[in-house]
Amino acid sequence: MNKGFHRRISITRGAALLCLGVALGQPMPGYADKRTFEMTIEDTKITLVDKQQFHTFAFNGQVPGPLIHVKEGDELTVNVNNLTTLPHTIHWHGMLQKGTWRMDGVPDTTQAAIKPGDTFTYKFVAEPSGTMWYHCHVNVNEHVAMRGMWGPFIVDPKTPRPIEKKVTKDYILMLSDWASKWAFKPGYGGVPGDVWDYFTLNGKAFPDSQPLRVNKGDVVRIRLIGAGELTHSIHIHGHVFQVAFKDGRPLPMPYEADTIMVGPGERYDLILTADNPGRWMVHDHVDSHTMNGDKPMGGLMTVIEYNEINRNDPFYAWKDKAFVPDFYYEESLKKPYGMYDAPAFKGQAIQ
Repeated sequence: MNKGFHRRISITRGAALLCLGVALGQPMPGYADKRTFEMTIEDTKITLVDKQQFHTFAFNGQVPGPLIHVKEGDELTVNVNNLTTLPHTIHWHGMLQKGTWRMDGVPDTTQAAIKPGDTFTYKFVAEPSGTMWYHCHVNVNEHVAMRGMWGPFIVDPKTPRPIEKKVTKDYILMLSDWASKWAFKPGYGGVPGDVWDYFTLNGKAFPDSQPLRVNKGDVVRIRLIGAGELTHSIHIHGHVFQVAFKDGRPLPMPYEADTIMVGPGERYDLILTADNPGRWMVHDHVDSHTMNGDKPMGGLMTVIEYNEINRNDPFYAWKDKAFVPDFYYEESLKKPYGMYDAPAFKGQAIQ
């Protein structure tokens, strides 16, 4: 065969592999996409647990906001339409905004706040990679701390670390806190002296949160995001995990632990091997954060459930609970790159 024929075969194979990678939503070395997303900010009412509701300014009408999952180097355009009666912005927490500082989303510093009824377009490159998040930067004491204006933003690396390639289950847990005094007083709250009396994982408190279901042998990645006002001490029973990433950056020397402190704005990626079948509590070891108002056994708690273990024990809090998939965006993270809403997080529109 001549050299030209070999070259045509090589190009064809390369194009086919590129198309396959894009179709599967996998990062391709040196390849970046241009992605455009539409986002609204809406007045909604969500239920934290039982009958405790809250007026939120919700991205796409849900808390947490939709998952944005892209790859390092992608060029992003996000059109944000403010449908509420108050001004807002979006800060892309963790993005370096090299050459695009006006896209950092800080009112009176990089942009004017988005007025009610107005639209603003953010354009930037997704870099660096890692577990990031986005949130409002207007009156963060209220809008972020207790109006649910936050969502997950995952940027896959061009070159994954060996430990990442082993992961079989991937979960996002956004930690937040609420002061019920201000539940239906939008425009107020998040002030010194507030009593934080509700605590949530992805906007829900135990037992209205969901379990993390795994199989024996899974390698589980748990992405912790401190989206609220307080610091939380997350403890996982029955396992030792590796702390592998901090604020999206791979740690040069991952270390083992069973409890980790997560402060406001921080992100930690934990990697654990599911090697101990059972039902294992995951909870905040700041004990007052495991209450719903004045009632114990609530707040920041969930359970790692092994599928090999039955769920029929009469004492088990979730024995008869309907399982809601994608509560931790574990299903959406498997899909091709894009932006994904989650029906479990949708609130009721407030007119």
